[in-house]
Amino acid sequence: MAVPKRKQSRSNTRSRRSQWKAEIPTLVKTVENGKTVYSLPHRAKVVTDSVGTALFMEYKGRKVADV
Repeated sequence: MAVPKRKQSRSNTRSRRSQWKAEIPTLVKTVENGKTVYSLPHRAKVVTDSVGTALFMEYKGRKVADV
């Protein structure tokens, strides 16, 4: 593992860390059964029954995993 030759100052460490910022996730707006639903793109979504029990996960209309 690489080891730094000298100690990095607090100001350098903090200025480097200050460049990391949280980003707002991009949401995709879809209409399902008359409701507007916002979801993350390229993510599997949980399919529920009428009671609200999670059944399975699907992606692009295909079942990908059991819950």
